Amino acid sequence: MMKNNYIVASIYAAFRQNTQSQHIHALDGWRGLSIIFVLAAHLLPLGPKNWQLNETIGAVGMSLFFILSGFLIANFLHKKQNIADFIIRRFFRILPLAWLYIFIVFSLNSANQAEWFAQLFFYANWPPMDLKNVTSHFWSLCVEVQFYLMVAVLVFLLRKKGLLILPFLCFAVTWYRIDQQVYIAINTYYRLDEILAGCILSLIYNDQIFKGLKNILAKINPYLIICLLIISSHPMGGEINYLRPYLAGILIGITLFNQNNNHLSYFLNINILFYLATISYALYIIHGGLRYTWLGDGDTLVKYAKRPLLFAATFLLAHISTFYYEKHFIKLGRTLSSKINNHD
Repeated sequence: MMKNNYIVASIYAAFRQNTQSQHIHALDGWRGLSIIFVLAAHLLPLGPKNWQLNETIGAVGMSLFFILSGFLIANFLHKKQNIADFIIRRFFRILPLAWLYIFIVFSLNSANQAEWFAQLFFYANWPPMDLKNVTSHFWSLCVEVQFYLMVAVLVFLLRKKGLLILPFLCFAVTWYRIDQQVYIAINTYYRLDEILAGCILSLIYNDQIFKGLKNILAKINPYLIICLLIISSHPMGGEINYLRPYLAGILIGITLFNQNNNHLSYFLNINILFYLATISYALYIIHGGLRYTWLGDGDTLVKYAKRPLLFAATFLLAHISTFYYEKHFIKLGRTLSSKINNHD
């Protein structure tokens, strides 16, 4: 029993060292939940197809993930506007596994030069949409990396004031979605408001001028927002889909500003969610390829009979990747960043 507790504590310590969430435990819980939702949406039947629950739960999971990403990135840049540090740490976190994955799957599956470049440099979610089955989930990485570059330029040019532009960009993207009548899409210009809504949450979190708004968010019933978020993520949710980024942001904001929210706060602090958050990036990358191998192949009965093997392989590879591959590049990124900062 003591050995198991030590393992859990070690895993959690490693996770906290490699993220900016630090003492905000609720964010770790939300990240764990977001990867559960995405895996479930991609790998499990969540109900009759005409109910469209897989699409709904997948959209919920990605919205939560993007809000967390925007919040943590804006938090990092709010504390220090060192763009070299930011870019080095982010790229050493993202690129090693993503590029390794691309080289493996494209070596096993044919891909032309345009598809190689679109995936390697993260613009495959722009027309002509050079995503393939085994990299179809890379659209979200494209959105992430493009956001990193955009926010890096803004902060480089305007320092901390650049962050104040992000709310206006968020509303502009949502307005564009409304104008184009796009409820949900994988293109950056239709999806960026989900990350930018997380940036707005970070600005509220870090500025005492929003103390009144924090108090209001803390008093909102999170279960009502959960219901609205689910509706806003359903393909038949209609125009409420446009509010999805803000509902996801409000939901996470509630747990940020009211950490004594009884059952929800307790649930978000479950150790297994911390572990899932730790390996979430590797889970996301790896599952996208394994579901197009023998483990995910066959008719309905055969395919789902093999699902336990697919999950086991995904979790095993994600654990190995996180603790025996990615961690070395993360450490290298921190070391390189520190050397550059000391030299400056």
